[in-house]
Amino acid sequence: MWSGLIPLILGSVLEPIALVITIMLLGTSSGLRSSSAWVGGHIVTNLIQGVVFGLILHWGKRTADPDQGHHWIVSTVLLVVAVVFLVTAAREFLSDDDPDAPPPKWMSLLMAATPTKSFLIGAGVATVSVKTWVFTLAAISVIGTAGLGRVISIVTFVSFVLLTLSANLLVVGIAAIFPEQSRSLLDRILRWLQDNNRPIVVVAGVVFGVWFGTKALHGLGVF
Repeated sequence: MWSGLIPLILGSVLEPIALVITIMLLGTSSGLRSSSAWVGGHIVTNLIQGVVFGLILHWGKRTADPDQGHHWIVSTVLLVVAVVFLVTAAREFLSDDDPDAPPPKWMSLLMAATPTKSFLIGAGVATVSVKTWVFTLAAISVIGTAGLGRVISIVTFVSFVLLTLSANLLVVGIAAIFPEQSRSLLDRILRWLQDNNRPIVVVAGVVFGVWFGTKALHGLGVF
């Protein structure tokens, strides 16, 4: 199960745009509260998506066959994940546009937003993000196929969501504990992420796209 979840977690952690926005929000007037609310919006939305669709698709079952392996549905979802990674890498390589980046209007709203609005915008971005939906459904499928039982499956999914946003949570935590000392460090991280956004997205997209593609094709019996 974790061999399927860890690449999804790493793929999310290595997505620079959310972390860039988190750090940028720390420099606004409402600072820590807005950045925490932005991350919280993502977390709440992901948890709602996961629990609702998890209960519908998998976790409502009392038992599961632990020997059934990767069902064709899981393999199909993983194939979609692979395509999303590869398409994102190709688009980032050929242009400067990130299809999952918030539109400029949202960015301007975020920089001047109250914590409540930051939460709502974070939730909205997570709701309309294709990657978020694909990763969530992939995680649900992987966890559901493992046959862990309802409670353990939900706990595992909550852990998955927190781990996908672990970089953002770490940044917020550092800013909360060391507000003055962390500012210069976070500024350097922000500049580095902005300067290296394209290569990070391209490399991560190709590596994880090939990984999930191979795993999906193997599950579908192609090889």
